[in-house]
Amino acid sequence: MAEIVSTASQHILITGGEGALARALQQEFLREAGNVVQAPGRKALDVRDEKQVQAYFSGLGRLDVLIANAGLTRDGAVTGLTGDDFSDVVNTNLRGAFLCARAALKLMLPQKQGHIVLIGSRAARCGTRGQSLYAAAKAGLVGLAQSLAKEYGSRNIRCNVVLPGFLETRMTASLPAPRREEVRQEHALGRFNTVENAARFIAFLSRLDHVSGQVFTLDSRIDRWT
Repeated sequence: MAEIVSTASQHILITGGEGALARALQQEFLREAGNVVQAPGRKALDVRDEKQVQAYFSGLGRLDVLIANAGLTRDGAVTGLTGDDFSDVVNTNLRGAFLCARAALKLMLPQKQGHIVLIGSRAARCGTRGQSLYAAAKAGLVGLAQSLAKEYGSRNIRCNVVLPGFLETRMTASLPAPRREEVRQEHALGRFNTVENAARFIAFLSRLDHVSGQVFTLDSRIDRWT
């Protein structure tokens, strides 16, 4: 059985640090005294750039929690999308998460503990009209997380996926009002999740030492069991 190493404070890295969820996560983790939180934006850490990822992580002395939050979308019907659109979305959402997770593992394994959180999307489970590339990339995160959980669980490394739900962020700001209302009506509670609620859950999840390989949905849309 893997040894469980507990530390009073944590070193946390949040990619995509310019986004609303990243800012809420940073504030939430900093509520606990002693935590060290880094939330670099794309200029400081472009997750698509393998060499830059390697260089950034090599400069970290310790890493307890990685939150792979960097993401983007290229919306539209498939016939109107390009190969470059595909590359942009997959390289950021999926390949970027892989590069960061791989670099994080090199720090976490000698520590005999760590937690990797991949920020997914409900689109991965259900598909979303006009978001085929985003849905495909986010679906890949589920397989990545569950494989990492199995590969490194014996070394006390955890990996989970969080689907934060529809959030009021820069990514969703351009959605037309009728579509926003349509999505809102899909929620049993009749309201969207917030970045603050999502951040609280992720911080709580990082303290659950026995949870790994799971996918957590944080809104009130109810899907059929499969």
